[in-house]
Amino acid sequence: MPEPASLFAMILFGAIGMGAFVYGKSTSAFKPMVIGIALMVYPYFVEGTMANYGVGAVLCVLLYVMRES
Repeated sequence: MPEPASLFAMILFGAIGMGAFVYGKSTSAFKPMVIGIALMVYPYFVEGTMANYGVGAVLCVLLYVMRES
């Protein structure tokens, strides 16, 4: 069973990833879809609370930087 803070990170970044995926699918944008999938899947492979928040933050920044202008 993961720690509560780690579980919160999984839910938070999973929800952000789902939103990015749905947005990318509705606009036919490839980058948000891929980053959204990455945000939803990475918690299965990363252990530790700080690592979860770190990877999630990096992916969210990547999502912001690579947005379609």
